[in-house]
Amino acid sequence: MTQSNNELTHSKQLQLSENRKVRRSTAAMVAAIMAGTGSAAWALLEKPSSPKSGYVAPVGTGSYAELVEHVKPAVVNISVIGERMATIPSTPGFPYQKYFGQGRDPNSQNQSHQRPSQEFQAVGSGFIVDPDGYVVTNSHVIGKGDQVTVILNKGKRYPAKVVGKDSKLDLALLKIEVDEALPYVEFGDSDRARTGDRVLAIGNPFGLGGTVTTGIISARGRDIQSGPYDDYIQVDAPINQGNSGGPLFNMSGQVVGINTAIFSPNGGNVGIGFSIPAKQAEPILRQLREQGYVERSWLGVQIQGLTPELAESLGLKNETGALVSNVVADSPAAEAGVQVGDVILSFDSTEIIETKDLTKIVAGSARSTKTKLQVWRNGKAHPLNVSLKKMKNSGVIALDQEKPEVERGKLGLALASLTPEARQRYRLANDVRGVLIVDVRPDSPAGRQGLRPGDVISRVGLNEINDPADVAKGLKEVEENEKNSILVMINRGGNERFIALDLV
Repeated sequence: MTQSNNELTHSKQLQLSENRKVRRSTAAMVAAIMAGTGSAAWALLEKPSSPKSGYVAPVGTGSYAELVEHVKPAVVNISVIGERMATIPSTPGFPYQKYFGQGRDPNSQNQSHQRPSQEFQAVGSGFIVDPDGYVVTNSHVIGKGDQVTVILNKGKRYPAKVVGKDSKLDLALLKIEVDEALPYVEFGDSDRARTGDRVLAIGNPFGLGGTVTTGIISARGRDIQSGPYDDYIQVDAPINQGNSGGPLFNMSGQVVGINTAIFSPNGGNVGIGFSIPAKQAEPILRQLREQGYVERSWLGVQIQGLTPELAESLGLKNETGALVSNVVADSPAAEAGVQVGDVILSFDSTEIIETKDLTKIVAGSARSTKTKLQVWRNGKAHPLNVSLKKMKNSGVIALDQEKPEVERGKLGLALASLTPEARQRYRLANDVRGVLIVDVRPDSPAGRQGLRPGDVISRVGLNEINDPADVAKGLKEVEENEKNSILVMINRGGNERFIALDLV
């Protein structure tokens, strides 16, 4: 979490789905701990021979003083200075300008205009992991700052070079040039950290610096929808704006997490914070140190979680696995024979419980090594061989409203063919195929699933469709088989996703 000199940095709130599984975060919104730029969201890399780190907290003293004295010298403050364009809101006095960016009222058609850039300053936290001056923090703390300064515990200031950043996991590695060995801390095994363990956080909340808070690990494996690799440790140790990038210590003085986000309706602490596990951060930091950037393996599929309705539609007995909603052409998945509608059950003999399991395993796997996938297809499990590649930068992991060709009927939808006029009206790309939704009855199965005009149905079941009659045919087949739901794929904004529409 970070703070601007001109104003407290606003927290980016992420709305979480109310029906998210219990094992995921139940928060209604998550405030990502952001730097003053307003931008979104590692054992030691190479253990030095000296000075030797290591500490065992005394038992039964009721005090954390010795632990704090041991680790606090390695915790630093981060100061960031940069320039950003200032804008004038198109509607005078528009109160939500800073949340929408570019000074634009989302309800106004008038564009805002720019004026000369303004300097901003922001602060965050970090910690030294090598006596030669390597410092860990969050990527969003650095943002797009021009000058980054590391302030040591005793107040000494050093200009810092950004060795590398990884926005997907929100990590950054800095380097300061020093002529003496610096105090440092080591990473612990976060996999062994359990719910209920005591933890201690040190950071720079609201620019106060050197602030110590303590609590326990409240939960593990939290997905707060901030990125593709969410696997946060949830803690109740108070952390606030400015704590971003600071360390979370176990009682042995080892770093088990990097404090990154909070649940907060108002930007302040309410006792729910989130830390990146050390085990997840270690390989990322190692790559940043060695090459300045991160390479992840790539499978080439878009996936989604299974609901009971989707599982039933696909003939599965439970909701474990990752449902494939798109396969990228010429990707490792395509070469291995993965198809849209497959459910990936396991990867390299590791069972896939939910989608994030597959994402993390693939990202951490070696490239060009053949491994096995097991997929569910047409009521049976099928083994496939796949060789992963380096992740690409592409984002893919596709009217006549007066007389819709299919009336709303049981699904509550009015459908039309994709005409050039319809594509232009709803800004649909030429390669999008399927049937256009032009109206949705709010109290219908489609309405309850959040479908809206402009969505495109591209599949019914696993079959591609080209006109509204295909939808009616698919619905008839499902009813004849006495199923309680119909599986459809929806294309919205170029992203495809399966959903199950109730028929009862």
